[in-house]
Amino acid sequence: MPAALEEFCGSVFWNDSFLARPDADLPVCFQQTVLVWIPLGFLWVLAPWQLLPMCKSKSKKSSPTKLYTTKQVLATLLLITAVAELVLAINEGTGQNPLPAVQYTNPSLYIVTWVLVLLIHYARCFCLRRDSVVLFCFWILSLLCGILPFQSLVRRALQDPISDVPRFVLFFISYGLQLLLFLVSGFSDISPEAKEIAKKISLPHRIVYKGHRKPLEIEDVWELKDKDRTQTVYAAFEKNMKTALRKAQAELEKRKRKKRRQERDTEHMNGMSKAQSQDILVLEKQPKKKKKKKGDKGDSSHKDYPKKWLIKVLFKTFLQNLVMSVAFKLVHDALVFVSPQLLKLLIAFVSDAEAFAWQGYLYSILLFLTAVLQSLCLQQYFNLCFQLGTNVRASLIAAIYKKALTMSSATRKESTVGETVNLMSADAQRFMEMANFVHQLWSSPLQIIVSIIFLWGELGPSVLAGLAVMVLLIPINGFLVNKSKDVQVRNMKNKDERMKIMSEVLNGIKILKLFAWEPSFEKRINEIRACELKDLLKFSYLQSVSIFVFSCAPFLVSLASFAVYILVDENNVLDAQKAFTSISLFNVLRFPMAMLPLVLSSMVQTNVSKERLERYLGGEDLDTSAIHHDSIPGSAVRFSEATFTWEQDGNAVIRDVTLDIKPGSLVAVVGAVGSGKSSLISAMLGEMENIKGHINIQGSLAYVPQQAWIQNATLKDNILFGSELDEARYQKVIKACALLPDLELLPAGDQTEIGEKGINLSGGQKQRVSLARAVYNDADIYILDDPLSAVDAHVGKHLFEHVLGPKGLLQKKTRILVTHSISFLPQVDNIVVLVAGAVSEHGSYSTLLANRGAFAQFLNSYGSQEEGAAEETTAGTGNATGYRGHVCLEVLKAPRCDSLKAQEEPVKKGQKLIEKEAVETGRVKFSMYLQYLRAVGLGFSFCIAMSYVGDYAAYVGTNLWLSAWTDDAERYQNETYPVQQRDLRIGVFGALGVSQALFLFLATILSSHGAVQASRIVHEQLLSNILRVPMSFFDTTPTGRIVNRFAKDIFTVDETIPMSFRSWLNCFMGIISTLLMIALATPFFLVVIVPLGIFYYFVLRFYISTSRQLRRLDSVTRSPIYSHFGETVSGLPVIRAYGHQQRFLEQNEKTLDINQKTVHSWIVSNRWLAIRLEFVGSLVVFFSALLAVISKNSLGGGIVGLSISSALNVTQTLNWLVRVSSELETNIVAVERVHEYTKVKREAPWVTDKRPPHGWPSKGEIQFVDYKVRYRPELELVLLGITCNIGSTEKVGVVGRTGAGKSSLTNCLFRVLEAAGGKIIIDGLDIATIGLHDLRQNLTIIPQDPVLFTGTLRMNLDPFDQYTDEEVWKALELAHLKAYVQELPERLQHNVSEGGENLSVGQRQLVCLARALLRKAKILILDEATAAVDLETDHLIQTTIRSAFADCTVLTIAHRLHTIMDSNRVMVMHAGKIVEFDSPEKLLQKQSVFSAMAKDAGITNTETTTL
Repeated sequence: MPAALEEFCGSVFWNDSFLARPDADLPVCFQQTVLVWIPLGFLWVLAPWQLLPMCKSKSKKSSPTKLYTTKQVLATLLLITAVAELVLAINEGTGQNPLPAVQYTNPSLYIVTWVLVLLIHYARCFCLRRDSVVLFCFWILSLLCGILPFQSLVRRALQDPISDVPRFVLFFISYGLQLLLFLVSGFSDISPEAKEIAKKISLPHRIVYKGHRKPLEIEDVWELKDKDRTQTVYAAFEKNMKTALRKAQAELEKRKRKKRRQERDTEHMNGMSKAQSQDILVLEKQPKKKKKKKGDKGDSSHKDYPKKWLIKVLFKTFLQNLVMSVAFKLVHDALVFVSPQLLKLLIAFVSDAEAFAWQGYLYSILLFLTAVLQSLCLQQYFNLCFQLGTNVRASLIAAIYKKALTMSSATRKESTVGETVNLMSADAQRFMEMANFVHQLWSSPLQIIVSIIFLWGELGPSVLAGLAVMVLLIPINGFLVNKSKDVQVRNMKNKDERMKIMSEVLNGIKILKLFAWEPSFEKRINEIRACELKDLLKFSYLQSVSIFVFSCAPFLVSLASFAVYILVDENNVLDAQKAFTSISLFNVLRFPMAMLPLVLSSMVQTNVSKERLERYLGGEDLDTSAIHHDSIPGSAVRFSEATFTWEQDGNAVIRDVTLDIKPGSLVAVVGAVGSGKSSLISAMLGEMENIKGHINIQGSLAYVPQQAWIQNATLKDNILFGSELDEARYQKVIKACALLPDLELLPAGDQTEIGEKGINLSGGQKQRVSLARAVYNDADIYILDDPLSAVDAHVGKHLFEHVLGPKGLLQKKTRILVTHSISFLPQVDNIVVLVAGAVSEHGSYSTLLANRGAFAQFLNSYGSQEEGAAEETTAGTGNATGYRGHVCLEVLKAPRCDSLKAQEEPVKKGQKLIEKEAVETGRVKFSMYLQYLRAVGLGFSFCIAMSYVGDYAAYVGTNLWLSAWTDDAERYQNETYPVQQRDLRIGVFGALGVSQALFLFLATILSSHGAVQASRIVHEQLLSNILRVPMSFFDTTPTGRIVNRFAKDIFTVDETIPMSFRSWLNCFMGIISTLLMIALATPFFLVVIVPLGIFYYFVLRFYISTSRQLRRLDSVTRSPIYSHFGETVSGLPVIRAYGHQQRFLEQNEKTLDINQKTVHSWIVSNRWLAIRLEFVGSLVVFFSALLAVISKNSLGGGIVGLSISSALNVTQTLNWLVRVSSELETNIVAVERVHEYTKVKREAPWVTDKRPPHGWPSKGEIQFVDYKVRYRPELELVLLGITCNIGSTEKVGVVGRTGAGKSSLTNCLFRVLEAAGGKIIIDGLDIATIGLHDLRQNLTIIPQDPVLFTGTLRMNLDPFDQYTDEEVWKALELAHLKAYVQELPERLQHNVSEGGENLSVGQRQLVCLARALLRKAKILILDEATAAVDLETDHLIQTTIRSAFADCTVLTIAHRLHTIMDSNRVMVMHAGKIVEFDSPEKLLQKQSVFSAMAKDAGITNTETTTL
């Protein structure tokens, strides 16, 4: 081969002597062949792929740009130089002596190549981005290969005159042109047409610059490429999932059959005759079971489910990504081991005085190139991994969402909404995190094995000593991890407990304030918090030990290996080559050793998630085969012997129903509570399991559920529900559904944003919106599940007349109405009476009355009571959700209703109820860091910092000592190594290492103490302030936001910030100490540090602002995914009934894509940063090597080894420092957010210097003197100057329409609202002059909503333990609860569950009554206390109040006039003024507002209050 090449070139191809001299060079022949052919071969192989766009018929060419023209001109000039060279060769070769072949072939090859380049430039015009990666790489290769001939020619020209001038000139022209082309291709070339699109798919630096200039908004983030969109990713995933699931289901069937067979065999063994008959049954059932799409399930809680398919599906879907990342990772792992070998060569070079200088320079350049290549591969690999992670998450979330829309109700019952949302937030997230590390599973073991092989080469068997140390540390760490896991679990329990109480306190904050109970709850929370912090400290200690063990590891490993190596054999001398090559190999080992346990534990967690997802995604789908859609004339809905159940093997809830409902009729379904009315409706919607029979439905459905489902959108969107807007129809619907008055009250009319679950609407309003949605939808059949239960009587009447009844909007439609309201029954066409799931009778009202059946009895028992109240309240038998409508959530609404007038017209539109949560922008203020350090204690912080300094001083010392030790090898070259010298070296090395570890241990222990201290202070400040802020704060701030401060932000302060601070200090000190060591070796390095440092700082500042904002955007855009999902799951029946699944799927994909967008940008900007920082690291390596080569004669091998092995280590640390800095800055935001809430303005002090006299108020006289009040400073007055006197022991009723200011009155008495003018005097004392607790403890209220807290019953009655047990029992007896409590096993210690769920609504109201009885204050206020109870309890409460509070002043705020007809006087309020104030008898006789209200309620005189 070389011979042939020599003939081809006409000169020597290779000779070693060329290199064995100081001015080494490569033979000309080698330069003309190999160095030319490498770049050309590269281009020729990849060119066809680059020319493809030109051949595609579809793509159209974009117009040329200046850049394109420049490139083409330069390439043409290159072509001309090549042609000139060929002409020259032909010209010269015609003479006597023919030229060697290479002179003809090379120009010809170049001509073809430059033509190819021109074509590629042209072909790229058909693409959106015209830059060609292949060409860019080709220019780099060509320039690199050209450097060698370049320097040869220059050196020759300097020595002798130039022999071949034309070729010399042509070479330099060509090289210059290539250099220009390389520089030009560095700019991105985008066609004018694609400018707009390109703004979106942009280069990373663009987003980083933008993020530096101003805080990024979601609009600034680039759009996803089509291949990364959820839709595309999920389509591929779903295709694979379907096939895999089919197989898994078949397996499941096999397993089941096998199980059945086994069961049968055991039965046969027992010789049961029953078994045979069962066999026949099983065989008969079998064909039926095949019908179901998904595997049939038993009903045990640990059901079998399709297994082992998810991972396969993910592999199949993302195979391409996996293969590419494996390739990059392999190259990177190989390069990792090149550096230590180069380091070895470099140390040998420095130690060898004879070596040629060019070798040193070559090694330095190779080190640099290895580092750059390594970082490029690593970043490409990371990019692929993170992309895989986000795509896996997106496809899983999309799959979970789609499944939720189709799953059967039985499967749905298996998991709560919370658990399902968890699948999305936690489990999908786990997969995403796992995807980032999945390659470590093969890469870590590979790296470990290769390192050991290389180490064995260096130190021989002594390596095993070091390895033994490493292996020993693993179980120690495992033990620590398990211990800390136990502590963590305990801590999670405490956290949950604290959060539970916290959210209860926030939900019941009004009660806490009215009863002045804050101190008791503050104490309870602080007690739990103390336990939590104790565990946190334990956890930090364990962590400190684990950090201590891990930080000792690298040093112990090297100590063990080196000590054994020297002690085994006295001929073994530790020289610089061995020591520092081993150290850099040990450093390589550290990463995989640390990663493996992490990856394995992450695998275990992912496996749990995998099982949960497989169970969920493999669950059964809704089986709607029993709902037919055949057209049967004269029938809209027909039930044929329909029998349905909720669970497959459960009891039938609907039995043999046969019914025919005619088109356009109004059918009422009635029956006692629990008779199956709602189930009948669910069966029609296909939500139940069919046992036999079927239901035939003709036409589209609209459905109004019993509990209205409201989306978090504007009111208008809720009504339109995805349909087109038809203004006239929309207005008609709103009017009919009685929503116009509500729209006037709402801040922005129908554009008002409605909170989650309709939080800012009252029960009645929600129900009307839900009804309006159905009416607007214009379906054929309307299914209405008791829509009238939640609205006031007169509204109910209006709705029936204008919407549901014979003259309503829906008169032509088929309506199926479940109702408890007897008053409407005479007007319906047909009545169906249900008893225990079966139809007992049906027919018209008159027919049923004549039949004297169950229905007639039902009417008799309730009708008589209803006569009086029918007009006023809807029937009292409704499910417990009934009455909330009257309550009208007045407290919530009043401030908002009035806020309208305050805001001028233009603002109206934006009048959102809840201010948008502030997303902090820009840098975190330095004062926040100080704030945190102050909480830790400044002295403490200083000690921690000093311990870290000590730790790193010892670290530098250890390394310098090692470098001195290795220099002994030269000093004692030919003599034996003295034993005492050897022992000294090992001893000091050990001592320095131990002191390093001890300093670190001290630092971590101190910092964990400091951190816990800070956590305690921060939480105490936050809690004490939140309990002392005024009510108005809670009205405008959603509880979730406050809870978030206590959960997420406090967690960050507890656990994340201390870790971040520690990592930051570690990185910072690590970098400083490394740079110091390099500078000690080669002082000139300090000159290089300055520009590198400046560059580094700028990159850091640029990047951090972008990264921080992208992280914030990520968390802001992530929550809508989960809340939209939670909303969907709770509204499933509605979505399915309207058939809007597709719309919701698309909505979910949109929401997901917005989040994916921010995550993608974050990943890319991270890679942008990493490449630049690792380049800084590579430069550090390069300069430390280069300076070592330059000052070779003055340095020993030891110090060079030290400086370069440190430099190799610094690259990762530089990267980490930026990561940690941005993490620290992101986390310190938590301190900022908590701080924001500790600065909220407080209400008046709880106790002031002026205390009321003992036993105040003794008489209970209340005087209002021109009293005015407003909810918030910027709003209008709610009470416009009230003046009245209420005498001692007087009973006063307060009435008025919604928003008249009734509840505001009570709020004023308790100073929940502070006066805007005037004053309230109780028993001669102005209430504004005393402390809030002094006031509130001496008044009593029985509130609208009975709020109870978790804890014992006794705690709910008397949280401060002020009363004896006898007194408590007495109060219970008066409240008619004594009998009930005595039957409870724990009696007074009975545990009340969250929100009092384990007591009925009525019982809860009685507990509140008992509370008031215990207090026995002179003034009692009843705020609509009887709205939520049945008539009987209402009666009980009223009698008790009359007897027990006979000698007190009682104010009753009522919506039912009956409750106040026996008052001494009635106060009628309207629009914040008192319009009438007199005894009920007098008011009824006059033409008064009150008498008009009484007439509405059907009361004519004070006697008709038998209720």
